[in-house]
Amino acid sequence: MAKAVTWRRIRQGVQILALLLFLYLLLGTRQGGVTFLPHDLFFRLDPLAGLTAMLAGRRWVASLALGGVTLLLALALGRVWCGWLCPLGTLLDWTRLRRHRSDGPGLPSGWRQVKHFLLFTLLFAALLGSLTLLVLDPLTLLFRTVAVAALPALNALVTAAETALYRFGPLQAPLELFDRAVRGWLLPVAQSFFGQNVLLALAFAAVLALNAIRPRFWCRYLCPLGALLGLFSKVAWLRHTVDEAACTACQRCARLCPTGTIDPQRDFAADPAECTLCLDCLASCPTKAIAFRGRWGLASWRGYDPSRRQVLASLGVAVAGAGLLRAASATRREHPRLIRPPGARENDLLDKCIRCGQCLQACPTAGLQPSLLESGLEGLWTPVLVPRLGYCDYSCHACGQVCPSGAIPELTLEGKRQTVIGVAYIDQNRCLPWADARPCIVCEEMCPVPEKAIRLQEERVQNAQGEWVTVQRPRVVRELCIGCGICEYQCPLNGEAAIRVYVPNAFAGGP
Repeated sequence: MAKAVTWRRIRQGVQILALLLFLYLLLGTRQGGVTFLPHDLFFRLDPLAGLTAMLAGRRWVASLALGGVTLLLALALGRVWCGWLCPLGTLLDWTRLRRHRSDGPGLPSGWRQVKHFLLFTLLFAALLGSLTLLVLDPLTLLFRTVAVAALPALNALVTAAETALYRFGPLQAPLELFDRAVRGWLLPVAQSFFGQNVLLALAFAAVLALNAIRPRFWCRYLCPLGALLGLFSKVAWLRHTVDEAACTACQRCARLCPTGTIDPQRDFAADPAECTLCLDCLASCPTKAIAFRGRWGLASWRGYDPSRRQVLASLGVAVAGAGLLRAASATRREHPRLIRPPGARENDLLDKCIRCGQCLQACPTAGLQPSLLESGLEGLWTPVLVPRLGYCDYSCHACGQVCPSGAIPELTLEGKRQTVIGVAYIDQNRCLPWADARPCIVCEEMCPVPEKAIRLQEERVQNAQGEWVTVQRPRVVRELCIGCGICEYQCPLNGEAAIRVYVPNAFAGGP
């Protein structure tokens, strides 16, 4: 038993290291960030993201082909990814509300089919060009939550605490030292805000809260990646075995199994498609009746294995869903504020974006936001630029550098600077020089285009007091504007800016 406990501790150590590596690479996904491993390593290892991105984009994505290694690992060792390497699985292990509980009566085993239904629906939808359901991938779910909700919230709390404590003289020097130590790599220099942070946080909290119903509820019933790895694990070489002569039927292993796959009614056998090799059963068995041995073969587990009817139902749902989403998109005009990252609009973003959130984390101004309904449900949580919250930095092309699926093309900095993502228009009813004859040249000063896409023209006009004054009124040279949005971001008016960026050819009129 001592050896089994050692192996379980090794597994727990690997879990911690994998989670720390995931967070390290996440923090390194930023403008100018350098990591000793590829920042998108976990997404490269994700076979679900890779397979669906290739199906939807009708192309080979070399950077995502590494997911084949994970599938080979499942063929050899079963769902070792889920029990040893998945960062979300680790968090689920750490947030079990009741660790020692029997599976007992409750959800029937047939509920495990839900994850297979989601998997096949996702694959068929990808084949039809829709990646909307990829928001359920565990790695994209965790990355988005940390990048969009957790880090901005942590930054706000730390900043508030520093502000409150800085009033005490003896604490000022240590606070300054602490701030210099964490700014730039752990916390951003400026506070970022994402419009979907609360929604994403609630979705992630729901995944954790489901542990109150069953340990690893997400892994058992909902995870499409787990379902994919489980199908390959059906023929895995390494398997849970029980020595019937040594087994005393104490049921300790069944009570401790986090996925509830050890069945006392089947001589305490475990379905290799559900076993995550956590080794809890191995360490808990008082008679050493349980072992993990190499043995090839196909495991059949009646009751929740995917059936032909389920596959056909998934196909029907995928076809109907993709058709409805495409029909809805075809019957409405494009949202005028749906400003995509440089080159993404021309690159079939919806067919390639895996909703991982890496571009959101890399954007230095937090201008890239996860969309909600701007492009319909088909574009859920794809990146969109919101200039009032942050602009597309003229000296940055990080989003294309970090995108693992190529949905945002990897442009050179010079190529990015020449890529038009929108056009600015001035609202003369709000612009200070136009509406009130008051001086303001912020938009012209901020325009980064060398030839200046915003130019000033002196005009003598009458102000609200009836006095004749000379003001400089801005005008947009649309042939030069690239739609970076810094003019809208820096506009000093409260509320809606007097100059706004729209998608090219999406708005007519205005100077």
